[in-house]
Amino acid sequence: MIKRLKYFSELVMFEHTIFSAAFSLMALVVAGFLLWEQGVSFRLSGVVSIVALSALALVSARNFAMGINRLCDRDIDAQNPRTLNRPSVDGRISVISMVLFCALNAVIFVGTSYFINDLAFRLSVPFLFILGIYSLCKRFSVLAHFVLGVCLALAPIAGGIAVLGEVGLWSVYLAIGVMFWVAGFDLLYSLQDIEFDRKRGLFSVPARFGEQVTLWISRFSHVLAVIFWGLFLYQIEAGIFGVLGLVVSCIMLCYEQYLVARDFKNIPKAFFVTNGYLGFIFLIFIVLDVIVRIYHAPVS
Repeated sequence: MIKRLKYFSELVMFEHTIFSAAFSLMALVVAGFLLWEQGVSFRLSGVVSIVALSALALVSARNFAMGINRLCDRDIDAQNPRTLNRPSVDGRISVISMVLFCALNAVIFVGTSYFINDLAFRLSVPFLFILGIYSLCKRFSVLAHFVLGVCLALAPIAGGIAVLGEVGLWSVYLAIGVMFWVAGFDLLYSLQDIEFDRKRGLFSVPARFGEQVTLWISRFSHVLAVIFWGLFLYQIEAGIFGVLGLVVSCIMLCYEQYLVARDFKNIPKAFFVTNGYLGFIFLIFIVLDVIVRIYHAPVS
């Protein structure tokens, strides 16, 4: 059983949940602070419940998305030297097991959403549809990189909904920033498969437009990410720590772009290390910003 769990963890690359988890947590923190500003009091049990349900929803949604992606891409992954050893390709996980895995996580996500609030439940199936469609996009559109960005951008939207029961403009700005951030690093990551994608006739920006155009589109995407994160900070009236978080994130994105432009062999380092740290570093600054604002808030 432990070995099977390891196979499924490898299938969905569970450790990469950090990419969306940081921004989901950020939305939870900001939404909670906005309620606190309105004079809403919190019980520890209520906070723990929302965080636990949100975490379960995040993990199950991502498991569903990755499971569908691996299921649909079996034929492609079997021909790509970089992906030959995935459990979905080498026989460690059967097709039936993947289908059941996706179905189970879809049920868990919808069921968890029901216990969060009405809006979360109503949007649960549309969210799953968006998460599932990404796997097909690379077969007919170069916009697949941005569709992936939309998938991860759902995390901060969902975080805001879980606490507030509505979609706030600040969460939309944060989500759009996440979309461009993800699209930017996925464009860089896809440079590894440029020749394979061309041979297979797959639709990706590198295969269609070449390396240099891809680098510039990625850079522009990351500039837009910073701009929308700035709008997010403006909307929530963030203080100095929020601004510092944005500055540090901008520096990390510049470093990521530098690594890849210098040598494509640096892509794994730029993708897995820099991006993995960015979200949580930004989150830490937002948490510090909220703590400082609460501390300095006038006593009523």
